[in-house]
Amino acid sequence: MRVNQANWDARTPIHVSSRFYGLNGTVSSADWFADFEWTDLGELAGRDVVHLQCHLGTETVVFAERGARTVGLDISAESIKQARRIAAEQGADVEYVQSNVYDAAAALAGRTFDVVYTGKGAMCYLPDLDRWAGVVDGLVRPGGVLYVVEFHPLLYALSVVPPPDGGDELLLRHDFLGGRGAVERDSTFTYTDGPALPEARVSYEWMHGVGEVINALTGAGLRIERLRESERLPWRRWPLMTPAEGGWFRLPDSAPRIPLMYALLARKH
Repeated sequence: MRVNQANWDARTPIHVSSRFYGLNGTVSSADWFADFEWTDLGELAGRDVVHLQCHLGTETVVFAERGARTVGLDISAESIKQARRIAAEQGADVEYVQSNVYDAAAALAGRTFDVVYTGKGAMCYLPDLDRWAGVVDGLVRPGGVLYVVEFHPLLYALSVVPPPDGGDELLLRHDFLGGRGAVERDSTFTYTDGPALPEARVSYEWMHGVGEVINALTGAGLRIERLRESERLPWRRWPLMTPAEGGWFRLPDSAPRIPLMYALLARKH
């Protein structure tokens, strides 16, 4: 996780200037949310929300814009620095805290929240889901919810075989389930456009199946109220994807319908 922290510090300047996040105004922060997220979360005005592993806070500011008392937390000091700047420039009232998610209870001084939000590429950086679920349970106040909106493990398992051998065909090329431990990644280039990282070019990820996530949360005492699977993504993961509603992307009609993202709502009683 120290290696990952250094890697995200190194990524952040590249992400700030990338077309992917569109901080020059070409991408709206609200574009990162699916319509069903607001249906599931309901009214946020006057509620306390914490966004775990928030990175640049491009989604975090939207909660504040919807009237929530909002906190963003991330392991990367450079990400938190930029998130504070971005929120200030957008006039969003957001508190940002730099902390490893496993240390969130102490970093947030024991505060609890109506909504704990996380996802979209966050959970693959967590080595221990049972420990994470215990932390989340401590952050959610009674009657509050955890909302996970995360890329489906099937998305991580698929990869394109480029022409001339594969004709851009998607094949299962990686693990769908966890259990093998950390996977070392060559992170010389990140998932956005932009140059190579000047340093800290290695990162580590952990694969987690949906069942592993659910069992960790129910084991911590949270009750699953809703699980959605979606064929849409907020960005074009592969060139063969086509535009979908909400400015998102999906596989073409000629491809099988498969889940690329899931949303899970769990409540504390």
